[in-house]
Amino acid sequence: MDQSKNILKRNGLSITEGRKLILEIFLQSMGALSHADIEKSASVSLDRVTIYRTLQTFVDSGIIHQIPTTDNTILYALCKDSCEAGHHHDNHVHFICMECEKTICMDEVIVPKVQLPKGFEPVNAAMVVKGMCSDCHN
Repeated sequence: MDQSKNILKRNGLSITEGRKLILEIFLQSMGALSHADIEKSASVSLDRVTIYRTLQTFVDSGIIHQIPTTDNTILYALCKDSCEAGHHHDNHVHFICMECEKTICMDEVIVPKVQLPKGFEPVNAAMVVKGMCSDCHN
């Protein structure tokens, strides 16, 4: 729990049991999580609104980022240390395994810069690649 407390302190957030618990779930996760994943993983019962508000606070603070999906659900994953409130620097590829359905942040694979027509200013770019992860491919 020390790591979760440090992250909350570093981001200027009050330390609550719910926030620590949700952050611990992310720290132990090997991939992206949905709201439902967090609900199932919590060792104590957290209401849906508390989870939603905590996730939104974490996104706003630069602790986690959202990952787009094809079915319009939202997945969340921990940000790198370079993210901060209002400025996410997670321009990496997100990989979705078609077999096990795990979503993985591929930090080492950067989203290519997209040349937009004159007058358009990009704010954020997301890239999702689907395929078979290394566990399922073998």
